[in-house]
Amino acid sequence: MSDNRNMFIAIGLSLAILIGWQFFFGIPQAERQRQAAEQQKIAQQAQQQATPGAAPGTAPTPGGVPQAGVPAAPGRPLTREEALATAPRVAIDTQRLKGSISLRGARVDDLSLLEYHETVDPKSPNIVLLSPSGAPNPFYAEFGWTSAAGANVTVPGPNTLWTSSGGTLTEKTPLVLSYDNGAGLVFRRTFTIDDHYMFAVKDEVENKTGGAVTLYPFALVSRHGIPHVAGFYILHEGMIGVLGEHGLQEVTYAKMDKDKPVSLSATGGWLGITDKYWAATVIPDQSVKVDGKFSTATINGTPTFQADYLAAPLTVEPGGTVASSGQLFAGAKVVQVVDGYRTKYGIDRFDLLIDWGWFYFITKPLFLAIDWLYRLVGNFGVAILIITVALKGVFFPLANKSYASMAKMKAVQPEMTTIRERYADDKVKQQQALMELYKKEKINPVAGCLPILIQIPVFFALYKVLFVTIEMRHAPFFGWIRDLSAPDPTTIFNLFGLIPWDPSSVPVLGAYLMLGAWPIIMGITMWVQMKLNPAPPDPTQQMIFNWMPIIFTFMLAHFAAGLVIYWAWNNTLSVTQQALIMKRHGVKIELWDNIRNAFKKKAPAKS
Repeated sequence: MSDNRNMFIAIGLSLAILIGWQFFFGIPQAERQRQAAEQQKIAQQAQQQATPGAAPGTAPTPGGVPQAGVPAAPGRPLTREEALATAPRVAIDTQRLKGSISLRGARVDDLSLLEYHETVDPKSPNIVLLSPSGAPNPFYAEFGWTSAAGANVTVPGPNTLWTSSGGTLTEKTPLVLSYDNGAGLVFRRTFTIDDHYMFAVKDEVENKTGGAVTLYPFALVSRHGIPHVAGFYILHEGMIGVLGEHGLQEVTYAKMDKDKPVSLSATGGWLGITDKYWAATVIPDQSVKVDGKFSTATINGTPTFQADYLAAPLTVEPGGTVASSGQLFAGAKVVQVVDGYRTKYGIDRFDLLIDWGWFYFITKPLFLAIDWLYRLVGNFGVAILIITVALKGVFFPLANKSYASMAKMKAVQPEMTTIRERYADDKVKQQQALMELYKKEKINPVAGCLPILIQIPVFFALYKVLFVTIEMRHAPFFGWIRDLSAPDPTTIFNLFGLIPWDPSSVPVLGAYLMLGAWPIIMGITMWVQMKLNPAPPDPTQQMIFNWMPIIFTFMLAHFAAGLVIYWAWNNTLSVTQQALIMKRHGVKIELWDNIRNAFKKKAPAKS
């Protein structure tokens, strides 16, 4: 019965591995292929129907936020540079951001991140976050006013031409825009920006009419088209926000329903659109009640996504002035920066802009520990190795008991063999005798599973850290590993680059042929760890354990290199730790004997 139980445990673990691989790699890969085909179709439709020029907004919903629109007349699609040239602009120039604000509509719709590049090559283009309407992949933010339902008030819209005070928006020089509606209302918009990614936007309205005017401040982030997404279940990309008691709201592009926008009311909060490493969010005054909304519409065959808030109305008396303040975060989701904004501005749960997942209480502390070590040693890979040693130390008492129990079980192996032979035809008595032996020697037969169970949450937490934190993006290790967040780029099938051939180009099997050096090292260390113990007596169990390192090797070949390095290092430490504990308990270490036996030719069974 013990053998059967162990066999079922082994089969269960193997199934979990296979299902996990399919869940984290197979399904997302198929989803990415489906989305790519869908995006190509949308792009073709948009190319046939798009036109140059700035996108006019559709008629605003009475008392609501205008829905962003797209060009309607037929024509040739614009390049990004051509779209930028369709309206006068004021430059944005800081140590981390470069771009411009369009004077048509006063939109923040041109932004590049100077510290981040498309590839690990520092000469590759900078990441472009925001782009204007009319360009490929429009993505922009807009602040403004809308009038009360039925009111005959002219407010600035997406086609309004604002006047600039001159100069460039920098960390030290604000930008002031103004617009006179010709009917007694003067609008002023002041932009300031800090040394990272936070814009402060102050909107003022001066009333020179003879009557009071009621207006609603709003802000929005709009994206045209479905962007390329990583497509992994553990990562959210799409609409995101925190709205008071409603908490964190995450809606993917695929789940957005154009007929059923998500509308929630709250005091303060924030909302926007997030990518894996970048985001654009609008943030109202945290003391003001707002109506937040995620919505989508299909215009000229192109889906548009919008996150917006409509703040409580403000009434400006004749001769008076009212003001509304908001903020725009547009940049990289750097943990220290995002956490700092939450503290500095009191933005409700702004740290959740980074997708730490359900195991926030494990994932974020693990990242903070790795990041702290990185600042000491200057290499995230080395920091991961050090944190692995530290975790081994933390869990040493539990692992010590586990390995000690395994050592005792190895010591009584001859007695267990005798019991199995004695009661070969009576499994019940065999199990009873084994349990009495375990009780007498104080052995826990399932203790060997504890080290694996311990490292599972750490494994997934580290997987999350490597996958979602921008700090790990393009972080080098040593040698050929130039990006710990990406898979090992080498493969044994072209002798690690010695043969000028790309195995990934092979149809269907290409992805499986990318078997790098570090996954192979990991598989070897896992195999050595298993050979530290004698082979299980059950043939089925032996077969499963023999195949498990191979399955893990191919599965982890597609995971972040940092995770594979962690696993290989963890296996090495486990082998060392287990060998020391076995030696201390007087148990013979048969590692080399077991390895030799694995390569010996088995004698044919006698008939």
